[in-house]
Amino acid sequence: HSITSGLSFSEPDWVSCTLGVFLCQGCSLIHRSIPHISRLKSIQQDSWETEEVQFITSVGNAVANAKYEQSVPPFYYRPTHSDCRVLREQWVRAKYERQEFMYIEKQEPYSAGYREGFLWKRGRDNGQFLSRRFILSEREGALKYFNKQDAREPKAVMRIETLNATFQPAKIGNPCGLQITYLKDNSTRNIFVYHEDSKEMVDWFNAIRAARFHYHQVAFPGASDTDLIPKLTRSFMKEGYMEKTGPKHTEGFKKRWFTMDDRRLMYFKDPLDAYARGEVFIGSKENSYKVLPGLPPSTQGYHWQHGITIVTPDRKFLFACETEAEQKDWIAAFQRVVNRPMHPQEYAVEAHFKHKP
Repeated sequence: HSITSGLSFSEPDWVSCTLGVFLCQGCSLIHRSIPHISRLKSIQQDSWETEEVQFITSVGNAVANAKYEQSVPPFYYRPTHSDCRVLREQWVRAKYERQEFMYIEKQEPYSAGYREGFLWKRGRDNGQFLSRRFILSEREGALKYFNKQDAREPKAVMRIETLNATFQPAKIGNPCGLQITYLKDNSTRNIFVYHEDSKEMVDWFNAIRAARFHYHQVAFPGASDTDLIPKLTRSFMKEGYMEKTGPKHTEGFKKRWFTMDDRRLMYFKDPLDAYARGEVFIGSKENSYKVLPGLPPSTQGYHWQHGITIVTPDRKFLFACETEAEQKDWIAAFQRVVNRPMHPQEYAVEAHFKHKP
C-alpha cells in the first residue's frame, strides 16, 4: 500500500512476504507490530527464496490494493506519512488485519449514521479528563454529550454542519487525543477527548466524517465525492505561540497560543482552552487583506523580534514571533489564505466577524 495509497514518501526498503507488498520505513514499523499478518524482509539485506520472489512479483502493491481496498467508503480517512501513528496503524489494521474494505458489513461502526459510547473528555475549567457519554446522530444532525449517566438533556449539542475533528496527540498528551471543534453563536468551541482503544477513537473520527459526508451530499446535491471529501474534516493550517497587542497598539504584547483554522485565526491563553479569547477573519487580497513582515516603526512593547502585520479593511493586527523560522511559517500560512479568492459562503462568515465585539 505504501507506494500507491499515498502513505509513502520515500523509496520502499521493505517487503511484506505474506502480503506481497512493498513498504517504506515508516509503514514497515507498523507492519512489524502485526506479525501474525505481515512478515517483513529487507530488499537490500535479506536473502530471498525463489518462491518468495515469484509470489511478490505475482502480487505487488497494485494487485494487493485491488483486493484489500475494493470498497473503501469515500468518507474514510486515508492517512498520509505525516499523519499521527494512531491513524496510520489503524488504516493498516483495518485494511489487512480486519479486512474492513473487503467486507462492507465490517464498516458498520462508522457508516451506520448513529454511534454511541463513552469518551474521556477534558473538563472545560479544571482540565481533568472524565468519562462522558457521546451520541452522534445523523438523523438529528448533531453530536451530543451528556455530563451524567442518566442525564436527559445533553451538556452540548454540536451541529454536524459546523463540526470538525482533528487528531492532536502532542497537544492533548495522549496518542488517541482528538480535538473536536464546532461553532456556537458563530464562535469556535473546542472539546478535547480520547479513548484508550485506538480503533474506537479512529472509528469515532470516521463516523464524524461519514455524518459530514452525508450532510454535504444533501446540502450540495450536484457535487461529486471528490468535491466533498476535502470538506469533511480539516487539519489546522498552523498552530503555535505568538505575541499580540490590542486594537490601539499601545496595550503591550501578550504571549498567546494561535490556531489558524482555514480563514479563522484564533488565539487562546492556553492551547487547551475551550473558547478562543478572540478570532480574526482573514479574507483575500481582492478584498484588501494583506500580510506584511515586520511591525510599524512606532510599535513598542514587544519582546519577540520577528514581527508580522496583517492588514484588514478595518484595522491592522500586529503579531511577533520568537524565531525567524516561525515568522516565515506563519507568513506562508497567512499568504496561502490571502491568495485564495473568497467563496460566497465566506462573505457571510466575514460579516459575522465584523459585528463581533
